[in-house]
Amino acid sequence: MKVGGGLSDTLADFSSIQVMDFSSNHISGTIPQALPSSIRNLSLSSNRFTGNIPFTLSFLSDLSELSLGSNLLSGEIPDYFQQLSKLTKLDLSSNILEGHLPSSMGDLASLKILYLQDNKLTGTLDVIEDLFLTDLNVENNLFSGPIPPNLLKIPNFKKDGTPFNTSIITPPPPPVVDPPPATHRAPPVPRIPPVSGVPPAPFAPFAPLQPQQHPPPSPPLVWSPPSSDNGGGDPWNSVSGQPTLQISPPSGSGSGKFWSTQRIILVVSSVAIIVLVSGLCVTLWRCCRSKIYNRYYSGARKDLQRPYFNKPPSQPTPTMGKVSREPMVKPFDGYGAGDRKYGYPMPQRAEESRRAMPPTSYYNKDVNTPQKPLQQPPRQFQSNDTASKRAAHFPPGLNSSSSATVFTIASLQQYTNNFSEENIIGEGSIGNVYRAELRHGKFLAVKKLSNTINRTQSDGEFLNLVSNVLKLKRGHILELLGYCNEFGQRLLVYEYCPNGSLQDALHLDRKLHKKLTWNVRINIALGASKALQFLHEVCQPPVVHQNFKSSKVLLDGKLSVRVADSGLAYMLPPRPTSQMAGYAAPEVEYGSYTCQSDVFSLGVVMLELLTGRRPFDRTRPRGHQTLAQWAIPRLHDIDALTRMVDPSLHGAYPMKSLSRFADIISRSLQMEPGFRPPISEIVQDLQHMI
Repeated sequence: MKVGGGLSDTLADFSSIQVMDFSSNHISGTIPQALPSSIRNLSLSSNRFTGNIPFTLSFLSDLSELSLGSNLLSGEIPDYFQQLSKLTKLDLSSNILEGHLPSSMGDLASLKILYLQDNKLTGTLDVIEDLFLTDLNVENNLFSGPIPPNLLKIPNFKKDGTPFNTSIITPPPPPVVDPPPATHRAPPVPRIPPVSGVPPAPFAPFAPLQPQQHPPPSPPLVWSPPSSDNGGGDPWNSVSGQPTLQISPPSGSGSGKFWSTQRIILVVSSVAIIVLVSGLCVTLWRCCRSKIYNRYYSGARKDLQRPYFNKPPSQPTPTMGKVSREPMVKPFDGYGAGDRKYGYPMPQRAEESRRAMPPTSYYNKDVNTPQKPLQQPPRQFQSNDTASKRAAHFPPGLNSSSSATVFTIASLQQYTNNFSEENIIGEGSIGNVYRAELRHGKFLAVKKLSNTINRTQSDGEFLNLVSNVLKLKRGHILELLGYCNEFGQRLLVYEYCPNGSLQDALHLDRKLHKKLTWNVRINIALGASKALQFLHEVCQPPVVHQNFKSSKVLLDGKLSVRVADSGLAYMLPPRPTSQMAGYAAPEVEYGSYTCQSDVFSLGVVMLELLTGRRPFDRTRPRGHQTLAQWAIPRLHDIDALTRMVDPSLHGAYPMKSLSRFADIISRSLQMEPGFRPPISEIVQDLQHMI
């Protein structure tokens, strides 16, 4: 019997199910977002499921077999496989999946069987080359080559119908071989590649004369040396019936060879003339270009000394000319659990590769220009160990105060007690954050980047990132103070926030939670909004955070806001992961991320401040797990709104202020990005509440 209809999120209520097999039915619709967390074997193959693969499957940490083959699933494969460490079999065959394989697929250390055939997947297979697979099927896709050598060793590897090695350049044709003299019948000669560079496959090899045969239709021309047996050369090949292109020696030459001395001299002379004329044209072009360049930039040098962010946002950013390249730094996570990285926005990503640097026009800098070493003395955090750090001054166009202290790896090991676990204050996908105590009692936050990030980013890209993150200096943006780039290790040094993150204050630290009065919460929302206003409307081009959540809202000793991860958006995966569950705007699931997506995430953070609840909580009943989905219908019902407020406030808030705050949240959480207010409007409304 074939079962039809669709699957409901109520399946999550079966909390003890370990095997769920709905294969070979007529079930349609989308795959449910909520499934039992205890499930180990999930089979939905051979049905009619549509839509994308939901990222909530990453919550099934005990999953060992996942079969979604023979459906109508579309879009890209989401990047969440780092959570599925126990997965041994993955079947995504016979769907309409597109794009590259996600980088997290390389983290599936237990995977043995992988079926990807009959899709529209592109890119290379480098992501999975280190997996210990026994079965791999990539037939009928659009992968390009070359195939990694490790995959060729897989016992059951199927790749028919996939155009590997399409990008390999055809080697140049071999030199022309002289035909044999015309004094005797020549033996069979290898065919000569055509001068035009067209592959020689359609041409027939030369063969000795044999009895006449019927010619095939539309015969191609073949090369044939002159023969003494047919008098001046029969234009038809007697073997295949094909017309033969006769190449006779020049008149007056008794050598019978094609490449005579006269022809060689003529060809060499022609090539020399062409090279001479080309060189002359290139020289003239460079001279003209140099004059124009010098004339333009001689008047622009003063503009290059202006601070990058001291101009009004309405004015265009001055173009940066030839400036010296100097070292800079990379990302850092916040302090909350599940933290990721500090972010400076980037233009909307294509599927790309996910860890390439943003385009050079994005930062108005040429990434390929070699970097000059930093050699200035440290600007602050002086200690008796002057060799432990060096400072940097950066190219014209940065703020006059845009400098960074360069630490040695030895000094940071000393400050963090050799990066001990007891000093970890944050963990994320790109590395851990450590508390560092300097000799004079000052604290810093040190982000140690993972080896994966170090391998995917060059020194020039790392230093270029440091330069641009240094530009983000505003009261509510966490300040980058220095970095380390030694012995293959890259670390970022930020200011330290003793009260941790808003996520900790709301959900983990009860003592700090009591300090979050109504006015303090409104001030925190205002500080976070001002940080996004600076990124969206002051920075040119606008900076999209792309990872805004309560763990990125850090609190200093006075509970003032510092937003982390500003400037590292390009390091995030193209689709939201489980760590962004509850914060991501609806359009983010489809790869669209704009400033209005940050506004949606800010609305979720304000909901956390209002209710004291987590953005996504699987322990709650169905329909109450996603905070935004549960709260939106209740924001305009005064009775329901009152019941939503964090009980720890004990009713100590003005009702008028509560109503205004709920209205701001409601407008920020609109499903359509165009209906959400600009961040400046949210800042203005919150200021009226203070």
